[in-house]
Amino acid sequence: MRQAEPGPELLSRRASGELGALEASLQELGTRRNAALRLLLVSRSSTTALAQREFWLEFSWVDQEYRAAVRRLAQFCDAHRGG
Repeated sequence: MRQAEPGPELLSRRASGELGALEASLQELGTRRNAALRLLLVSRSSTTALAQREFWLEFSWVDQEYRAAVRRLAQFCDAHRGG
C-alpha cells in the first residue's frame, strides 16, 4: 500500500493577503506595461525621434517595475513553498 503524500500547506491569513496584494500589483503593472509597449510600437511610425525616446523611457520604467514585481512574487513563492 502506498502512503498518502502530505497535501500542500495552507497559507496563513496574513500570507494569503500578501499573496493577493502581490498578484494584484503584478496584474496592474502588466496592464500598464502592455499599454506602454503598444504606445511605443505605434510611436515608431507616427512621432518624432524625441517623442519616441519619451515613449521608450516610459516603457522602460514600467518594465523595470513589472520585473521587480515578478521577482517579489517569485521570492514570496520560494519562501512559502511547502515541503
